[in-house]
Amino acid sequence: MAGDADGTAVHGDRLWYAANEILAFLLELAALVCLGWWGSAVGHNVVVHVVSAVGTPLLAIVLWALLAAPKAKFRPGPPVVLFVKAIVLGGGAAALYGVGHPIAGLVMAVVVVANTAVAEAFRHSPRRP
Repeated sequence: MAGDADGTAVHGDRLWYAANEILAFLLELAALVCLGWWGSAVGHNVVVHVVSAVGTPLLAIVLWALLAAPKAKFRPGPPVVLFVKAIVLGGGAAALYGVGHPIAGLVMAVVVVANTAVAEAFRHSPRRP
């Protein structure tokens, strides 16, 4: 495939890689929204709602920026990055479940796992797109 004279296999790999990266970004944004939504539903007064709605996604952003972003402040190994992704993205799926949408939470969790598996497959691919 890589040796195709017209380069279609390599071009196709690049398209799948780009599509998966776009999906990953959209899942990250969705996780932040879901964490904020869950945070707004927690507690019994307005102050707790607001603090949780802002604080939960903010904590996720800080954790992601420090450890999981491509240009993270600290460069931990892949196991730590995958753990942080599991916490943030899995937390988004769990948050959906927590606000009363168990099917959507399950779908998000399955898409997160599939997206991460494909990203790891591309990362370990002998010829990276």
